[in-house]
Amino acid sequence: MANSPESTLKSTPNETGTSVGLGRIDVLPASFYVSFLSQAAKARKPSPIRGLFPLEQTPGVISLLAGKPNAALFPLTGVQFTAPRVDGSGAEEMELKVDSELLAMGLQYAPTSGIPPMVEWLTEFQELEHGRRRLEEGWRISVTAGSQDAIYKAVHALVNPGDPVLIEKPVYAGVIPMFETLLCDMIEVETDADGIVSQSLRNILDSWPSSKPKPKVLYTIPYGCNPTGATASLVRRQEVLDISRKHNVLILEDDPYYFMYFGTQPRIPSYFTLEAQTGDRSVGRVLRFDSFSKIISAGIRIGFVTGPTPLLDAMDKHTATANLQASSFAQAVVVTLLRTWGRDGFLAHVRKVADFYRAKRDVFEAAMQRHLHGLAEWNTPEAGMFFWFKLLLGENGDSGSIIQTKAFGGGVLALPGTVFFPNGERTAYVRASFSLLEEEQVDEALRRLRVVLLSEKGLSEGISS
Repeated sequence: MANSPESTLKSTPNETGTSVGLGRIDVLPASFYVSFLSQAAKARKPSPIRGLFPLEQTPGVISLLAGKPNAALFPLTGVQFTAPRVDGSGAEEMELKVDSELLAMGLQYAPTSGIPPMVEWLTEFQELEHGRRRLEEGWRISVTAGSQDAIYKAVHALVNPGDPVLIEKPVYAGVIPMFETLLCDMIEVETDADGIVSQSLRNILDSWPSSKPKPKVLYTIPYGCNPTGATASLVRRQEVLDISRKHNVLILEDDPYYFMYFGTQPRIPSYFTLEAQTGDRSVGRVLRFDSFSKIISAGIRIGFVTGPTPLLDAMDKHTATANLQASSFAQAVVVTLLRTWGRDGFLAHVRKVADFYRAKRDVFEAAMQRHLHGLAEWNTPEAGMFFWFKLLLGENGDSGSIIQTKAFGGGVLALPGTVFFPNGERTAYVRASFSLLEEEQVDEALRRLRVVLLSEKGLSEGISS
């Protein structure tokens, strides 16, 4: 059983020696996480080679340590690329060059947690974006091969085979195999247009049998959830955070659509932000996953995880024996871009990204109104790239055969909602992405789907929408 919060909270001195815990923030100590770590995580030892990499920087030391290839033989001697300007200068593009120091880092083995310039840039960004203080609060960052890689490492660092885990219902299909291969008991928490239904989570945990180990983790996508498109409200986030504190549950905050928020209200603070602002202000229960896939490049495979140092240390040990590190070359390219843009430039870029997807959303919803009115119902997403809509098929309606066979036969491809439920339950829901298609393609796709649905109801194309 996990330690109780009351037994592990303590005040932690910051750099100046003043207490973070007294009247301000309580930082969970390293000992708090021991009971959360999986047996596999506890068994992993630090890499005997990678663990000594920092010592190579010791003045006067001659290193015979690592089997690093000689950089003199690397055939890449320079890297230049073109990127959009975001400085308001009027020019659309700029030429960038990866400087020699960064290129040297990018072409060689690097620290497991990321090349230092990348880690430093991201750390400063997270401090400003989420209002958190790294040195005082005991968290850090690791760069990963996309956020999916980080989530996989986190799951294996925290979950033992057969453990119960809390997931949203429906849930991102990409995590189901992670939990299935560990034979986990996936406990589904109800969701609606405002995110996790806190009363559902509360009921599950309040009524949990004392004879069974409680779930240690809750997996959630709070912005533009995949598949539902829902963005969790501030009230729901605060309630979920309070429940997680009461029951000692870690929140796995998967937030790839954080910067793709295009709602009319100000952005809602992340769980990572809120845990330092609300309730008892104890920090260290949120493990946050960010991704560059949706906002810079999916193929560059760079994500990063932010959270308590003991948990990231456990994840890094896994990385050191699996894929060693995220691509240092990709990191060198990305941090060159980020340094050139600066924080303000990066935020200007992601605002353009959000505006783009808002327009895509509007086009898709207009076509849905034209073709699916009376045939489906949906909530309007305020982030991300998905519509989650319910086909009005009557009681016990099932979108599976309609979407997989009839709609595909009619020339339109989408995802039946059943793939987002661990038990593959019947559902009338469908997930559709609006990220790529042009307006004419959207209109035609939904017209084709309309024909299929009318046929299913025994109606003709001539029925008015």
